Amino acid sequence: MEPRLNLLAGPVTAQFVKQLVAASKTLAGSTLPTATRHLVNIRASQINGCSGCVDMHTKEAAHAGEDSTRLHLIAAWRDATVFTDAERAALELTEDSTRLADGRGVSDEIWENAAKHFDEEQLAALVCTIALINAFNRGNVMVQQPAGSYQPGRHP
Repeated sequence: MEPRLNLLAGPVTAQFVKQLVAASKTLAGSTLPTATRHLVNIRASQINGCSGCVDMHTKEAAHAGEDSTRLHLIAAWRDATVFTDAERAALELTEDSTRLADGRGVSDEIWENAAKHFDEEQLAALVCTIALINAFNRGNVMVQQPAGSYQPGRHP
């Protein structure tokens, strides 16, 4: 399967993607725990049906030492016992933020729960991580970026 469009081929789109990757590197340097970033990236990608991002982020998480049981249970995080309360709060915020079109938005309860577990800098990084992965997901889904061949270590 070939993507509909190579986003790295044109000068404008290649620069755009480079800026998104640079934003990702900035977030990798935040105090938001790396494991939380991985979980958020995977969960949003699952919701959005972005196979390329699911491929990349599950492999990156495994490469970083994430436990395979946790990786397999991300889609069922509400019923799994392997996530911390902070990770659950991040996953809940991720789900509501990713599903904005459902009309609910992010409730004060969900926001306050996340704010209990993350300081202001971490919460800001969490918001930016969710926004960024949703941008990547939408681009990849539109161009039908194929999954399966990603090699860990290519991106943060």
